[in-house]
Amino acid sequence: MNPRVKSVVANENYTITITFENGETKIFDMTPYLDFGVFIELKDKNYFRQVKPFMGTISWPHGQDVCPDTLYIEGK
Repeated sequence: MNPRVKSVVANENYTITITFENGETKIFDMTPYLDFGVFIELKDKNYFRQVKPFMGTISWPHGQDVCPDTLYIEGK
């Protein structure tokens, strides 16, 4: 199992900087997701900035989330 999210910061270019419980920091690009289903709402930059760590992953107020394994494996 990959490490879980400890903290997250939204960046201006629709990326998020994630620090994992093992101390690693990665940047994950949300841009490819922004035209699909529940993620369309994230195009609103004010809403995008509301991302928070939640139960080992990330989440926005209306429940959008990304699997923590995806964040870890695909993060740069």
